[in-house]
Amino acid sequence: MTNQQLPKTINWGIIGLGNIAHKFATDLLTVEGAKLYAVASRNQDKADTFATKYNAITAFDSYEVLAKDPNIDAVYIATPHALHMENTLLCLEHGIAVLCEKPFAMDYDEVSKMISKAKAKNVLLMEALWTYFLPHYQYVLKALEDKIFGAVIKLEADFGFYRAFDDASRLFNKSLGGGSLLDIGIYPIFSALSTLGIPKNIEAKASYFENGADASCDMVFKYDNNVKAYLKSTLLEDTPGEAIFQCENGTIKINSGFHGPTTVTLLPNNGTAEHLDFGYNSIGYKYEIIHFNTLLRQEKTQSDVMTFAFSEQLIKTLDQVRSLINLQY
Repeated sequence: MTNQQLPKTINWGIIGLGNIAHKFATDLLTVEGAKLYAVASRNQDKADTFATKYNAITAFDSYEVLAKDPNIDAVYIATPHALHMENTLLCLEHGIAVLCEKPFAMDYDEVSKMISKAKAKNVLLMEALWTYFLPHYQYVLKALEDKIFGAVIKLEADFGFYRAFDDASRLFNKSLGGGSLLDIGIYPIFSALSTLGIPKNIEAKASYFENGADASCDMVFKYDNNVKAYLKSTLLEDTPGEAIFQCENGTIKINSGFHGPTTVTLLPNNGTAEHLDFGYNSIGYKYEIIHFNTLLRQEKTQSDVMTFAFSEQLIKTLDQVRSLINLQY
């Protein structure tokens, strides 16, 4: 900004210091007007190590103490899924804006309580589904809206990787929301809801690990005009990780790792393929951070991209799939 004072630096806190928190903190360091102020883990040594690595001012061994720190403007919640509601409500109660990692919570009932609390306290709350804010995904949303190849006929989206079963790992811990559906199945479901809307009908089947966590889930979302979305999540094998929108006059393909920074290929039915590179130079979390910071500076209490209504529909759809495959936490 020329001849103007830069906006106040937004002091961030992070609750839960696992793998995704490291990625978030790495990108936070690249965002102008934002600082990692405090981090919290149930383990003080872990908090201290994390704080040193990312230049945080303070490290706490208590989420409650972090939530009471008056210097913190926003908190990123990166704890296991089963703790999202509890941690979010704690921060909202103390008037701190919350960016909560996806899935927002375990079910619609929990999400509803979080949104109600945010409205009651008049505090910003948003689900951190980073894909929505990535430039390549925004491009595809616009291309589909503009019908550059006509209407969508079929969507195929998958997310899968192989992990040897480990009962001690959060990824496989059913009580923490582990399993393929909530961890990674949310992304193919998101791709359908954000482009095709709410399906008229859903079919789903799943396979399970010995502890009852879902190992894989195959879904078919059915829409009007015989439009279908074939969606898959799995922890049993590596899959292409693509989102392919077959349209009347061509195909829009989000290439491998569609949920994160990647490329897009345009394939007209009669013409030459065009490969689009979006010049990513970060892990990709900075885009949702910048959006959230802007909302905070504008004193907004809800995102106009990741709206409460969309988060509610997303968790309702996850609940519906869970019901169809008889998955209970």
